[in-house]
Amino acid sequence: MKKIAILGSTGSIGTQALDIIEQNPDLFCATVLTCGSNADKLSEQIAKHKPALAVTAYEDDAVALSKIHPDTEFLYGMEGLTVAAAMADSDLVLNALMGMRGLIPTYCAIEAGKDIAFANKETLVAGGELIMGAAAKHKVRLLPVDSEHSAIFQALQGNEHKNINRLILTASGGPFRGYTLEQLEKVTLAQALKHPNWTMGSKITIDSATMMNKGLEVIEARWIFDMPAEQIDVVIHPESIIHSMVEYVDHSIIAQLGVPDMRVPISYAFTYPDRIENNCSSVDFFELGTLTFEKPNRKTFQCLDFAYEALKAGGSYPVVLNAANEILVQQFLENRISFIDIQNTIDKVLQEHEVIYHLDMEGILEVDKKTRGELEK
Repeated sequence: MKKIAILGSTGSIGTQALDIIEQNPDLFCATVLTCGSNADKLSEQIAKHKPALAVTAYEDDAVALSKIHPDTEFLYGMEGLTVAAAMADSDLVLNALMGMRGLIPTYCAIEAGKDIAFANKETLVAGGELIMGAAAKHKVRLLPVDSEHSAIFQALQGNEHKNINRLILTASGGPFRGYTLEQLEKVTLAQALKHPNWTMGSKITIDSATMMNKGLEVIEARWIFDMPAEQIDVVIHPESIIHSMVEYVDHSIIAQLGVPDMRVPISYAFTYPDRIENNCSSVDFFELGTLTFEKPNRKTFQCLDFAYEALKAGGSYPVVLNAANEILVQQFLENRISFIDIQNTIDKVLQEHEVIYHLDMEGILEVDKKTRGELEK
């Protein structure tokens, strides 16, 4: 029985992870569940899974839920998340937190020697060097949950790192594939929240629409797989059947294919190196007929290049990129700015930033806080 701590259990990844646990009660149980503001959903999950520990963002929610679920211990805030991440009675930590909120709990889990099923790309974007260094020191495995990185991870099995020629991340192109800059100036929030292939949380859905999600995934891939930016490519693949590919030095390419269903990479992270049956659909090649590929339109969707530039520049640039994006996406979700304002403002912020190198945890958090503060004025 594998005991799993789920950080972010009420979000899209967290709820699908609990589906897997429910379908395999002889293999898994949830020892920790956490939420942000969705205390009602967390309460339902606690009633069903009976975790030893639950964490809420706010003290009032923790107090209220503790009266409903007296057999579960409750904590709250970042302190609660750090305790949850390092809890002794867990074999694996699923980090499904959104944004930079996942950085400190990830570090705490690593210091506690916990293997991590990793779905929190922003942590590696901002703190990749710090996190991967700690993981190596404590001999902790980071098992990727993002579909693209899981695909690469699977395509690498049985092969040596020295034989990799390049990593090829696929991208659907989002709801605005084929749009011009002029068209992007007129898109609405409702349009941006309609992803053509995946059902995801609102933040990642907007990131997919701007192509920033793929940019963040390029940075994540750099750290997980120890590959320079020059050896990471992006190709538009509208069907989202090929999740990503690895090209080797002999120019053979190994790809991982499947219908768009996050339960597949989640379950693989839970069971690695084994696999288990699921109730996901199979690919029907005859119904598909054709798989298509395009070059990304970097002139229109500039966030992809911003990510490459931040990665190559290094230091504090990725921290600023991530912080600015998180704030601007939230402002767009609140109808405070337009869709095109996201990439225009990120461009301005990056151009004005004076880079800082060799950041420790305190330095990362300070740059993140400063960037957010300037954009929230």
